[in-house]
Amino acid sequence: MALSGGVDRGSHSMDKSITLPPDEIFRNLENAKRFAIDIVAKVRSFDHSTKETDGDPLYEISVQEEITARLHFIKFENAYIETCLDFIKDHLVNTETKVIKATVDKEDEMTCLIKGCNFVLKNIPHEAFVYAKHADSEFRFQHTHPDIFPYLLINIGSGVSIVKVEAEDKFERIGGSSIGGGTFWGLGALLTKTKRFDELLQLASKGQHTNVDMLVKDIYGGAYGSLGLTGDLIASSFGKSATTDKEFSKEDMAKSLLHMISNDIGQLACLYAKLHNLTRVYFGGFFIRGHPVTMHTITYSINFFTKGEVQALFLRHEGYLGAIGAFLKGAEEDNPNQYSWGENYAGSSGLMSVSPELNPVQRARSGTFDMLEMDRLERQLVNLPLLQDPTSYIPDTVDLTEDVLAREYWLYCFEEALDGVVKRAIASQKDQPKAVERAEKFRQKYRHKLQTLRHQPFAYGSLTVRSLLDTREHCLNEFNFPDPYSKVYIESLNIFHLAWERPWLVDAYNQWIERLKGPPHKCALFFVDNKLLIRGTEVVLASNSGPALNDVTNSELQILTERIAAMDPVIHTALKEDRLALVQNGSSSPCLDLSRLDKVLATVVRERGTDLVIIEGMGRAIHTNYYAMLSCESLKLAVIKNSWLAERLGGKIFSVVFKYEVPSKAQG
Repeated sequence: MALSGGVDRGSHSMDKSITLPPDEIFRNLENAKRFAIDIVAKVRSFDHSTKETDGDPLYEISVQEEITARLHFIKFENAYIETCLDFIKDHLVNTETKVIKATVDKEDEMTCLIKGCNFVLKNIPHEAFVYAKHADSEFRFQHTHPDIFPYLLINIGSGVSIVKVEAEDKFERIGGSSIGGGTFWGLGALLTKTKRFDELLQLASKGQHTNVDMLVKDIYGGAYGSLGLTGDLIASSFGKSATTDKEFSKEDMAKSLLHMISNDIGQLACLYAKLHNLTRVYFGGFFIRGHPVTMHTITYSINFFTKGEVQALFLRHEGYLGAIGAFLKGAEEDNPNQYSWGENYAGSSGLMSVSPELNPVQRARSGTFDMLEMDRLERQLVNLPLLQDPTSYIPDTVDLTEDVLAREYWLYCFEEALDGVVKRAIASQKDQPKAVERAEKFRQKYRHKLQTLRHQPFAYGSLTVRSLLDTREHCLNEFNFPDPYSKVYIESLNIFHLAWERPWLVDAYNQWIERLKGPPHKCALFFVDNKLLIRGTEVVLASNSGPALNDVTNSELQILTERIAAMDPVIHTALKEDRLALVQNGSSSPCLDLSRLDKVLATVVRERGTDLVIIEGMGRAIHTNYYAMLSCESLKLAVIKNSWLAERLGGKIFSVVFKYEVPSKAQG
């Protein structure tokens, strides 16, 4: 079952499987105005305002409740449907709710599926993954291509539908098969007398198909070299059952059946991918549902038939595609696709382990996910036009999913820092009611997230320092602490004024000085955290749209710049002549993802002919973008204020990174 809905500014969606009490899950439905079943909730946000009174700080944070768009998707077991419907009746019927809509309406199922798939691929960077059963990390996440089209979607339900998707509203069912998940379930029930789908897969995970299948070596005594067939290749599914007079175990028969159907689907998918010249092939449907045994057999089949040229891609949220699509279709009048959306880690369950040996309790659930929350970002996000190759750009310097030592250190580091964050949160709202109580709830929530990530580092895609910081920010926001540093003034260090002995850890200072002797740059884009610069070129200062740590936000930078301009004629003139522009970057993170920037900023960069990008600070220039390749000159500047990280990079604490890069074409 998949239900979905929402109000004029948000939504909830229901699928299968929850672990929290129903009242806890369904409480967010109370504010719904549109219900499909995706619902909107009221979320507190904090605006910046100024006070001109003498003696007041430069700026203050005032609390103002707003309606913020958020999509809530919940998977629950069928046993809870009456509880859900009772809640709807008690809280929504005869209220302000204007629309009640569900996927049980005659919405086109395939249209909803495609809409949902497009939505997650566009808005969740680490949505797609490759499954590698025997690797150290069973999930290998793919950074989403800037242009998600075209792709092939193999939806394996009772049968198989093969859909070619070419654009947002352009798709075609180009093929399919009657041999799918229903075939596996039906034949499996006849062979094993097992009626439950999950139990059948559990049997298959314990089985040995070679006891039932006839292999190439069973026929030829080894490999068939002239045809390129290895000895372990299946020559005939269930072939041994016709020639061997013995009983076969349920486990072995289930495994043989799974291989037979997966290989058939895999070959079919490969043929259609080759026919239509497509390399991106996504698999979904109840046959997949995050089960390791199905993902492994599908992956093996695709690798075999394409000789490794095509990868089988799976989706973190494939169980929600229909529900998401149903909501989007029901909310078309609000045009939800005009916005960008981001996964809220505080309210999302994340991807659980699918390996029975890692988490045997997990497979008792009827699905991999419990809850998913998506926040609407008020500004549309796009790539920085100056990325050398947007398709290969990876923001993060270190993937903690792969680097075990780094993962252990940073998880320990964030947990150790938790008490300090709690104290800052309370201090930022010492006059607000229940601030201490809310801060303690934040502590519990974030600590639980960290503990989950120790065991499931792949829960929200690739684990990075950026995702750990973002998760903390999301948890702070959930308990109404959007800016714990609002009452703290940080005296920033400026590396240009510090007389550290050179050479620095990364030292291109001399090359930069030589460059300054040449012609001025047309326009410099400066990603700031809390510093300003001015030279004889046009300057675009790009700062955060929302608060994160002690980084300056765009609204704060506007105030600071106006006050500086009143004292400095150079700044005053630059502002007046529009040679100094202040633009928000679309982020509320201490780090920087150049593939998700404010569309207005991208337009300014393009129109002004920007030929220099300056990225400053540990979060933006070290944790992210250290290896980013740009099509123009760039400076990456930072003081490394973490001893472990400094040693990792071959330096000491407070080592300076001054990285000046010129693209090869510009050098020539």
